[in-house]
Amino acid sequence: MKFLRKILTIIIVLATIGVGVLFALQNKMPVPLDLLVYTFEPKSLALWVLAAFALGGLLGMLISSVIMIRMRTSFGSCRRKLAKARAELDKLRSNDSATDS
Repeated sequence: MKFLRKILTIIIVLATIGVGVLFALQNKMPVPLDLLVYTFEPKSLALWVLAAFALGGLLGMLISSVIMIRMRTSFGSCRRKLAKARAELDKLRSNDSATDS
């Protein structure tokens, strides 16, 4: 299963790179990028689009990493609380069985 996942990932990455190269070859016209306060010098349209795609992907990975770290921290905290509650429950059960005897 892991082998199949690796092959599928490699195929998707290669297909994405191939589409990016074809897109870059077809869109060579220089276009300026205007961001309200700053205007970048004209570069190819493909460069701007691919840069925006890559930046969006990186930001998405960064945000999801932060969320995963928070969830793992919360999970660790919940595990510690559960272990503490189980230890207390075992202690109460052993005290209860000692008083019944």
